[in-house]
Amino acid sequence: MGRGSGSFAMIEFVLPTMTCGHCVKSVTATVRQVDATAQVAIDLPTHKVAIHSELPAEAFKAALAEEGYEAA
Repeated sequence: MGRGSGSFAMIEFVLPTMTCGHCVKSVTATVRQVDATAQVAIDLPTHKVAIHSELPAEAFKAALAEEGYEAA
């Protein structure tokens, strides 16, 4: 998969359906499937996911939606 312009961006989503530890593992795995080198930070109580990656936000949003985690 090709990389973007070489500039990293912080991408943030709120995933209301992410409610437990299993969800955190699933979301992390999904992000890593899109970009194996992405840095992922998850705050479960607020349902927030922060992703540091060169890839566009839409790539992550689509993959997460396929797994049942629609961004609010």
